[in-house]
Amino acid sequence: MSQPTRATTRHEGAPATTAVRAAMPVRWTPRFLLVWVAVLALWEVLVRVGVLRGLFLPAPSAIGQSLFTLAESGALAPHLSATLLRIAVGLGMGTAVGVALGLLMGTSRPLQRTIDPLVAALHPIPKLAFFPLLIVLFGVGENSKLAAVALGAFFPMLLNTLAGVRSLNPVHLELAKNHGATRAQLFRRILLPGSLPMMLTGLRLSSNVAFHSTIGVEMVGSRTGIGSLLWLSWQTFRIDQLYAVLAVIAAIGIVLATLVRLVAARLAPWQAER
Repeated sequence: MSQPTRATTRHEGAPATTAVRAAMPVRWTPRFLLVWVAVLALWEVLVRVGVLRGLFLPAPSAIGQSLFTLAESGALAPHLSATLLRIAVGLGMGTAVGVALGLLMGTSRPLQRTIDPLVAALHPIPKLAFFPLLIVLFGVGENSKLAAVALGAFFPMLLNTLAGVRSLNPVHLELAKNHGATRAQLFRRILLPGSLPMMLTGLRLSSNVAFHSTIGVEMVGSRTGIGSLLWLSWQTFRIDQLYAVLAVIAAIGIVLATLVRLVAARLAPWQAER
């Protein structure tokens, strides 16, 4: 009796393990990490022997020391929390509106024909270019920054959701209608599951754009956030701190991408990357 119990336990834990593995980037192999260790070690040696100028390209040890000082002094935490909050709130708002409008446009030809010209005109514009207008509309406070991040996340989610709905086989919708499915049931049972793969692709793109928009907005018009700290490091010519902040930005990007992959692996395990 004990053997089936152990087998059941392993079976129940398999989906979670598979999802976590699928969320990890496939390029994070021991060889990949070993290459990076070798690059950093060579970088350190070249700076110490004078081949590279430490003023403009500090040694990894100096960058690590600067990062440790930022964290230990408490200067990093407020900026990091401000950036993460802007990413989370802006990404949530932008993707929510993008999914809702994408589903509506996908099921309504008149609505799609009405909104398509606006999307075609606004989507190619760099989203940071809207920031001055958003300041005029929402003021110089936090609302304009969140609106800029949400705007960046909105378009990829909208376009991918719309593409997901349009890729559905119309026969499935007609069959559900013939069996008396309501509009709510169509959304819940057919549209959402059928367009989910494209929506998850949109989530990946939206999270990336939202992250970039957050750093850009903070560099341009904020006194808090990792982008603001990066700009301050350049203004004060703290090159070691500048590289340290860049390392933090890279770490945020890696964590954010991993979280999105984890969500995708949970919601659509059949699409998990191998």
